[in-house]
Amino acid sequence: MVRLEWPLHIVRRVVIGVVVVAVLAVAVPLGVRWIGEVRARCADGVVERGEDKECVGVTDGSYHFTERLAEVVKKIKHENDEVSKEAEKEPYVSVAYLTSFTLTNDDSNSEDSVRHELEGAYLAQYRHNRGDLASSPKIRLLIANSGSSSAHWEHTVDELIDLKDSPDKLVAVTGLGPSTARNLAALKKLSTSGLATVASTMTATNIQDITDFVRVSPTNTDEAYAAAAYLKRSTELRTAVVVQDAAESNLYADTLGTAFTEAFPDEKTGHRLVAERMTFDSSVPGGAWKNELRFFPAQLCDTRPQVIYFAGRGRHLTNFLDALANRSCTDHTFTVLAGDDTSNLDREQIAHAVETGVQVFYTGLAHRDMWRADPGRVSEQSARYFQEGGLLDEWFPGDDRYDGQDLMAHDAVLTATEGVRMAASGPGAVTGRTVGRMFQQMNGPQRVAGASGFISFQSNGNPRDKAVPILSLNAQGRAELVEVSSAEGKPSEGQ
Repeated sequence: MVRLEWPLHIVRRVVIGVVVVAVLAVAVPLGVRWIGEVRARCADGVVERGEDKECVGVTDGSYHFTERLAEVVKKIKHENDEVSKEAEKEPYVSVAYLTSFTLTNDDSNSEDSVRHELEGAYLAQYRHNRGDLASSPKIRLLIANSGSSSAHWEHTVDELIDLKDSPDKLVAVTGLGPSTARNLAALKKLSTSGLATVASTMTATNIQDITDFVRVSPTNTDEAYAAAAYLKRSTELRTAVVVQDAAESNLYADTLGTAFTEAFPDEKTGHRLVAERMTFDSSVPGGAWKNELRFFPAQLCDTRPQVIYFAGRGRHLTNFLDALANRSCTDHTFTVLAGDDTSNLDREQIAHAVETGVQVFYTGLAHRDMWRADPGRVSEQSARYFQEGGLLDEWFPGDDRYDGQDLMAHDAVLTATEGVRMAASGPGAVTGRTVGRMFQQMNGPQRVAGASGFISFQSNGNPRDKAVPILSLNAQGRAELVEVSSAEGKPSEGQ
């Protein structure tokens, strides 16, 4: 066989060509991906995700997600920068506030409510860093957006977990959004990673017994029992029916309806349920649940309960009230009592609900009048910041914080910062685990002096006998305080 021998310069060219092709085979896809990531980048730590190209991820305030958040995010950014400048003299750790900040009609939160949450969170950061509770290490407050309906929670949670061992030194995540399956999954992953977690408005009773997790809101069981206690103090409201959202992902509605069904009936007082639970399913595509609600008034006119306990989101409540306003039995007066998600309605929605002519009460999470109505149940030191003419009014003039979300977010971040302060008093580094363990020590003199009530925690993470305000809606689009209650009848007092 004839042996072929190629000139050396040809061999070199062939080898170089093969190497170039191999490099390009790897480099071109990487380059395309890099270009795609650059184009999808909204800001440091924030990227576009999904068909709607939502900007999701984690920011120190360099990016404000929506224009309505710009003012409060600017203040958070300034405070974070000050903490970074002082880092050589004063150590710091980070606490994140996680929820859905880019909202659509699918979200139960309103744009007002999430802005108020950030305002309250910023106040807690300010108090810890340079206010009346000044302590060390200082706190950088990070803002984490999981997207509408928390659709991109996995991306944002992974970003938060990466910050645990970064220069940001993230130790706790607060907020966490409403009680949904996605938010529960996010909570569990954060906990497994070693971060402490504090929920501000997550109330579903079955969210508990998670490592280093606590919530500052009353559970749905507490809300339902507080609502039942309020109704039982009336001699006129003895019969009730539960209207409930049956969507599987709505943990809030499920536990709320079940708890009220257990709490309300009482043979001694004559309080009873006059019909089986009436359900609709908000998860059915195409908004079919609205059609379901149209048929409820006829059934209610047949059973004529004095009270309708609505276990569903606030945005579903407004549609239900519209349907009820068109009932045939206009001679019968219904009293509707709902859960805390009603606080997510904006002022126009509240005013519209009142226009239906149905009296609406709900168990809220907080109200700034709680301190004046029952001063022994709420910390005056914290409550004064939320009063008319207080520091929040100075910072955010013209922003009518009517929904109580600012108080809840403040108390959630305050709990985290107190955990940081307590963990720093001992040996070793401040970590998610050491902060989380401090939550169990927040009892007696160490309880959290919250603006929504004095807060201590059970071993399962639930607050102990938390104050529950009973609220009513008025035509001005505001919630008025009726009384302060709790699952046990009287909330915890301060020491």
